[in-house]
Formats: sequence, C-alpha cells, structure tokens
Amino acid sequence: MRLRDKTAIVTGAGSGFGRGIASVFAREGARVVVADIHDAHGRETVDQIRAAGGQAEFAHVDVADAASMRGLLARALEHFGGLDIVVNNAGATHRNRPMLEVTEAEFDRIYAINVKSIYLSAQAFVPHFRQQGGGVFVNIASTAAIRPRPGLTWYNGTKGAVVTTSRSMAAELGPDRIRVNCVNPVVGATGLLTEFMGVPDTPENRAKFTAGIPLGRFSTPDDVAHACLYLASDEASFITGACLEVDGGRCV
Repeated sequence: MRLRDKTAIVTGAGSGFGRGIASVFAREGARVVVADIHDAHGRETVDQIRAAGGQAEFAHVDVADAASMRGLLARALEHFGGLDIVVNNAGATHRNRPMLEVTEAEFDRIYAINVKSIYLSAQAFVPHFRQQGGGVFVNIASTAAIRPRPGLTWYNGTKGAVVTTSRSMAAELGPDRIRVNCVNPVVGATGLLTEFMGVPDTPENRAKFTAGIPLGRFSTPDDVAHACLYLASDEASFITGACLEVDGGRCV
C-alpha cells in the first residue's frame, strides 16, 4: 500500500474528483479526512470507504473560511493522530458565458473557493508540517490554467493563480521538506460539467468538447486520483513544483 500509515485531508471529497481521490487514498492505506461543505455527500463518501475496508472520518468545511480550515487540522489530529497530506480539491466555477456577463458576486465566490482556499490551507497546515519535519500538498488546478477556453475567463484566472501559487509555495517551502504539486484535469463528468460547457449535458454537446481531447474522452475521478496518489506518495519524494496534466493530450 503506497500510503500506509499516512493521514490525508481531501477537500471537496463528497463527490466527483474529490470522492475518487479519497477512495483511492484509503484503498492505498491512508487514513482519510473527508472534508466537504455538503454533509450528506461527505458522509456518503465515508460510508463507501468504510464499506471497502478503509479508514475515513467526515469533517464539515467551508474552504473559504479560516476557522473552518483550522478545524480540519484539529479533526485529523483528534481522529488519526497526525497529518501528512493535504489535497486541495474543492472548487467552483461560473457558467460558461461571455466574461462581461459574469457577476461580481460570482467572481468573488470562485476566487474565494479556488484561490483564497490555498492561502487558508497554507495558514492552517504549514506550521504543522514544519513542526513535524515535512508534508505534502497536492492542489487541483485545471487545464484551464494552461490552455484556457473562451467563456470561462474568470475561472481560468483562478486556476492560473493556483498553478503559480503552488510553484511559489514549492520554492519557499522546499527547505522545510514540504512538497507542493498540482494536478491539472481536463473536464470530467462531474457535477460542474454543465457549468463548464455552458450548454445542456447531451451526447452531442459532450462530443464537441471531447473533439478537442486527443485521447477522445473526458477525465474520470480515477484518472485524477491516481495522479494525486503518485504525487502524494514517497515515490515522488524528489518532485515539487510540478504540474501534471491529466488531460488526454488537451494541452499538447
């Protein structure tokens, strides 16, 4: 098991990529704090992990709130006695449409969830990682940061910020033996798919989007989870500041 004796926090783990990451981490031996703002979804992930023989606890979190993020560390220490890995997966988008049609409230919301959360994560967890002599962050960005699409301009900007911030964190925190890497998924069949596409989720509309992906399909939670697994594991102990596209060739 590649994460045996490790404890991980995964935000946004109640569904989609986050549920996939939490499940794969638990299967590989990690004790997982399943963090989500939607309690029912998060508890469902925990139930699935436990049914498969894994260890997991649920924690309600608002990733844009400092006290809520600090509470995640307390939850990990209370239930599992430590913390080794943080996956900042929780994210939001605005509906695909012209940039001037996105409201200020939508702009503020996606920057709070997608970007401020990284700041709050660092505030909450870096001191603990420094004290114990190391730790791992895996931040979920997007191919939108590398090859942005029209109609998602402000969302693209948030993910570009995640990539640049993660690389800077890696440079600054390297002497503390804290690794920071990114995973950049292409669009997947998650709860945000309709928002990303800006049109109804039909086979015809999906085909328009997969036409731009050389391997011819959307990303899956397992695709993203296995990339995170590698970057979180000791196999990647000399990798920091990297951004791994999980995109079927979309960014080529």
